[in-house]
Amino acid sequence: MRIVVDGDSCPVKDEISRTGRSLNVPVLMVSSYDHVLRAEEGVSVIQVDRSSQSADLFIANHIASGDVVITQDYGLAALALAKSCAVLSPRGESYHSGNIDYLLERRHYHAKARRGGKYAKGPKPFTDEDRQAFQQELTKVLLDLQENAGF
Repeated sequence: MRIVVDGDSCPVKDEISRTGRSLNVPVLMVSSYDHVLRAEEGVSVIQVDRSSQSADLFIANHIASGDVVITQDYGLAALALAKSCAVLSPRGESYHSGNIDYLLERRHYHAKARRGGKYAKGPKPFTDEDRQAFQQELTKVLLDLQENAGF
């Protein structure tokens, strides 16, 4: 088991690193060359080219059952779920078979509306409460997986 992070736009990299170290779970951060990430104890970094889906494709091709994937991308989340990974958003929202179809549908609807000239508000600002909620959910998921896997 490891934590695999879509690192291009992840606001909780520090929380992931700390949680991974505290529970002895390795972390793999994947990002494009446009984002500077540094490897540290328990954290490996992979840099991929600048194309828009490079990090997602690398992650999709290198995750395995039992990994925990952190991403805001619903498409990558769906691919990770198909590979039996646990998937969380940086706000601590769990993606699962019960909500991923709805999220993908909603993304399609909003993209279609934007192409038609309609714009909605963006996401609400990221807060310290969001960071805490994420870290608590990540810790819970990792402890559950460790308990069920017999680590």
